[in-house]
Amino acid sequence: MSKGHVLVVEDNLDNYELVRTILEIAGYDSFLAVNGRDGVEAARKQKPDLILMDMSLPEMNGWDATKRIRDDPQTAHIPMVALTAHTLPRERKRALDAGVDAYLSKPFDAYQFIQLVESTLEDFKGRLIAKKE
Repeated sequence: MSKGHVLVVEDNLDNYELVRTILEIAGYDSFLAVNGRDGVEAARKQKPDLILMDMSLPEMNGWDATKRIRDDPQTAHIPMVALTAHTLPRERKRALDAGVDAYLSKPFDAYQFIQLVESTLEDFKGRLIAKKE
């Protein structure tokens, strides 16, 4: 039984395979969108439990894709993590301003990555419970 479905928006297939393998070992299912435009569409159609968003993407960058996902009432609630090679503080701020819930720079430690995935999902579940009460 899967812990959740994760949309990985990543244009580098080697990076996706690494992320997919780590997620699979931790009990998550994943699916891929290879550019920002496809990521926005996949979020609308598939309603994943979590989105991992690269920022440097073809057709539509990750910042714009994140904003579109956040602006759509059907997808605005989905937790998102920026998973990117951009490491400068201003790039991190730009991603957070666009609407990601967390930020992780590549390369990353697999254990730290899974901890971030799980804590982001737990924070989201906590917000849902608080909202219902």
